[in-house]
Amino acid sequence: MSESLEEQIKNYASRLDHLIRRGQQVRDALAQDSSIPAAIVAARAWQEECGVAINQLSGGSKAHWLARAFSDAFLMRSARGNAAEGAAPQEIVQRLLDVLTQAVAALSRKDGGPVMIASTDVPPRRFEFVHNPELRQVLEQAFTDSRQAMEHGEFDRSMRTACGILESILTDALEYKGPAELATTGAPAGKIAGWTFDERIAVAEKVGLIRGGCARLPAVARAYRDNNANGHTMAVTERDARIAGQVLNVIMRDLNPGR
Repeated sequence: MSESLEEQIKNYASRLDHLIRRGQQVRDALAQDSSIPAAIVAARAWQEECGVAINQLSGGSKAHWLARAFSDAFLMRSARGNAAEGAAPQEIVQRLLDVLTQAVAALSRKDGGPVMIASTDVPPRRFEFVHNPELRQVLEQAFTDSRQAMEHGEFDRSMRTACGILESILTDALEYKGPAELATTGAPAGKIAGWTFDERIAVAEKVGLIRGGCARLPAVARAYRDNNANGHTMAVTERDARIAGQVLNVIMRDLNPGR
């Protein structure tokens, strides 16, 4: 096995371990009350991150056993084995945890197991829904940087980058709406570039571009522009950075429902 492949497998194993631990927390929260909005949003964001990891490990092939196992986790089987209605949220999380455990076992094999690690040159996320084509490649790289910073324990950089991406895609969507439509919502005067982060979020919600996912953003994330500036400093925790990343995933789905 090449050294580069060994490093990739080590990184993926660490990433899967993080996903498993977070999944256990999500499962326990749903077990207490599966109707709590925060628990539902957290489960949705976690499932999406699982999908990204599984897609990369299966080489983007839907026929790969990992990809099939991931898809099957969302289905409830009838007595005859046919797909029926969707499974309960808590059960889906447990099934996905089982899939992640299988992926870890596959990576533990000396040959790397029956996985196909996608090329690291392929961005983990696509931003085709962004109307400004010049932004897409920048956002893809920033998304990768934010995830890597999170994995390396650089929580401040990870959160700042995630919030920067979030603000950029909101701005792009608002600009595409146009000033006439935004004005009907009581949007602030002046160009969008002069609005605060909170103002962009509020207007995007009013015009129906996004739902209420940003409500989970911690105070330090909403003030990310000014943190560590002019003597104003707020510590960024792992939880802050993780929630910022989760909210970004939710808003990306709001802006691109077909993804």
